[in-house]
Amino acid sequence: METPAREAAPAGLDRQLGADPNSVTPNNAKPKNGAARTIGVGLALLAVAGAGWRFLAAADVESTDDAFIDGRSAIVSPQVAGQVVSLDVADNQFVTKGQQLVRIDPRQYENDRALAAAVLESAKAQLGAQGFGLEVAKKNFPALLAQAQAQLAAAEAAAGKAQADYNRQASLSRQATSLQEVDAARAALKQAEAQVAAAQAQVAQATPVRQRIGETEKVAGQIQGAVDQAQARLQQAELNLSWTVVAAPQDGWITKRNVELGNYVAPGQQIFALVGTERWVIANFKEVQLRRMKPGQKVRIEVDAYPQLDLEGHVDSIQQGSGSKFTAFPPENATGNFVKVVQRVPVKIVIDKGLDPNLPLPLGLSVVPRVSLK
Repeated sequence: METPAREAAPAGLDRQLGADPNSVTPNNAKPKNGAARTIGVGLALLAVAGAGWRFLAAADVESTDDAFIDGRSAIVSPQVAGQVVSLDVADNQFVTKGQQLVRIDPRQYENDRALAAAVLESAKAQLGAQGFGLEVAKKNFPALLAQAQAQLAAAEAAAGKAQADYNRQASLSRQATSLQEVDAARAALKQAEAQVAAAQAQVAQATPVRQRIGETEKVAGQIQGAVDQAQARLQQAELNLSWTVVAAPQDGWITKRNVELGNYVAPGQQIFALVGTERWVIANFKEVQLRRMKPGQKVRIEVDAYPQLDLEGHVDSIQQGSGSKFTAFPPENATGNFVKVVQRVPVKIVIDKGLDPNLPLPLGLSVVPRVSLK
């Protein structure tokens, strides 16, 4: 019997099945699918295991896309008024703490300082003169009292002698004296008594030595107060003069420049915003995501603007209040119809590593933090 003709199998199929390209296969032979079925089952099991692993891993991670880069931003304002005569920075320039940003016309403040210095010198001269007067008063007033007391003693002695002379003249008979001598003795006695009264008045006037010295000290104290006021005015004038130079309060980038050369600026006017170098993340998590979250937990951070950055950080703190609690108009849930809305709570995340100095992070950039709850 003639053997049936055999057709050659395709070369590609022969290579897949590991057959010899020169071999032949019967027409009624059926391919075996056991190996393919095993591979499919294995891939399915791997997919199920991967999904389970991802589910279990996600159970220990909380993330949100409602998160942004935050940092310190200072408002730079002048403390004195005047015309800007020097503008030393440009938009978005990096500056260091103490660097001059703007200079205000200082001529008025230099004149104020010179005037305050002259007033201070005059007050000091007056105080010096009063000091000498106080030293003189401490010596003169006691001396004046002693002099008045000595004059009183002399007047009393003269009055005693005049009294004795008058008594003697009055006791003599008319033949031994004359009326004229008696009148003279009486007049001398009255004059001596008047001198005693005058000396007593001088003593009374000179007696309050301590009070008169204290009065001189009070005048010296008033002049000392004037000196202190003049010193304070000079210090204020020097401070105002120093404020004509507006310097950077910290390292950072100049933003929102609102001043030009020649502008007249006033105290408190915002002329710059200065964004500092420190950065962190404020992530607004839903309230249901906070159950296992606590400070210290590790965080991986993705930055939308720079996908190549791989930032690592940790949870620093959780704000004690939802974002809606601190809005300008907090909701009044006790009135009207109430609709429950899931609240979000700001969480501060500190960046520990991964920052690139060549890629500064502007405030407000969107990020996606992933907090590990383990």
